[in-house]
Amino acid sequence: MNINVGLIGMGTVGTGVARALLEKGRMLEKRVGARLVLRRACDKDFRRRPRGVRLPSAVVTSDAGKVLRDPEIHIVVELIGGLEPAKAFILEALRRGKHVVTANKALLAHAGRELFAAATKANVDLYFEAAVGGGIPIIKA
Repeated sequence: MNINVGLIGMGTVGTGVARALLEKGRMLEKRVGARLVLRRACDKDFRRRPRGVRLPSAVVTSDAGKVLRDPEIHIVVELIGGLEPAKAFILEALRRGKHVVTANKALLAHAGRELFAAATKANVDLYFEAAVGGGIPIIKA
C-alpha cells in the first residue's frame, strides 16, 4: 500500500522531509507498514537556492493548489510557517479529506481550535509533534 504525501514548503525542514522520504523509504515503510511516496513538493521558487536533494520534475510545483487538489495525495505536510497562507492551505487540505502534518507553532497557537475543529468535521487527523518538539516524538513516545 502506498501513502502519497504532498509537501508545501521546501526550506530547511521541508528539504529534510523530502530527503527522508526519498532516501529512507525502506526504513520508513517498515516502521509505518506502508510505502510513503512523495507525490508533490511545492515551493514558491525552486531556483532560488540549491537544496541538496534531487526531486523528479513531475513532483516539483510552485502551485500549492496542485498539492491540495490532487485526489491521490493522502497527507499534506505544511512547512511554510506563519499564519497565512498556511492556515488557508491547511483548512483546504482538511476540507478535502487529507490528513495534515505541520510544524507551525504560531499557527497552532493562533488558530488551533479552528484547525482541530475542521479536522474533526472532516474525520481526518492533524498532527503537530514537530511543532512542539522539533521533530522529537515526545507526544506519542
